[in-house]
Amino acid sequence: MSAASVERPHGDRPLIAEANRLMDRLPGYRVEIIGGQILVSPPPDGPHARALTKLMRPFLAAGLDDGPTEVLQGIGLWLPTGTEDYAIPDLAVVDADIDDHLVENNCYDPVAFRLVLEVTSENWKSDLKTKVAAYAGARIPVYLIVDRKHQRLHVLTDPVGGEYAGHRVHSPGEKVTLPASLGAEVTLDVAEVLAAGRRKQAADRD
Repeated sequence: MSAASVERPHGDRPLIAEANRLMDRLPGYRVEIIGGQILVSPPPDGPHARALTKLMRPFLAAGLDDGPTEVLQGIGLWLPTGTEDYAIPDLAVVDADIDDHLVENNCYDPVAFRLVLEVTSENWKSDLKTKVAAYAGARIPVYLIVDRKHQRLHVLTDPVGGEYAGHRVHSPGEKVTLPASLGAEVTLDVAEVLAAGRRKQAADRD
């Protein structure tokens, strides 16, 4: 997904109103506000969706979608980085009482989030830079990035200020066990996750 920044429009229209107007005009697009700018991302491609499906399975198998937590796709996260800032991570592990933490505009207080996850596309710089600062600023305990461009899995932990004190980069061939703060043991096969996110060649489809 490529992302384009849209500056605040002239006049008194709040950024959120403009973001919602864009969502009405562009069904299926993801519209976020980070650092006072609107980010517009086209719908994900097939490999992006496939990687997300593959990633959900170990979280569900660990029981994180039943009990004190839930595993949700595309839920809005209210950010403290600006008066109208919010993000929509690809996947999140949240507390089961998430409905009690609604802020506004279908976005929820970051206190209810245990992990956020992004699968990169053409807008990979946003996931690897802009959102790192945003999620750290919101004190999200774990930020997981499936970096399809560089074929790496990033696990960021221990948010301090606007950055993560812990940042581990994993390559195919490794298996990664995520922090216990999620509430269950989740181990990911890096090669399997990255393979799901690659476009299939014609020969593979025959």
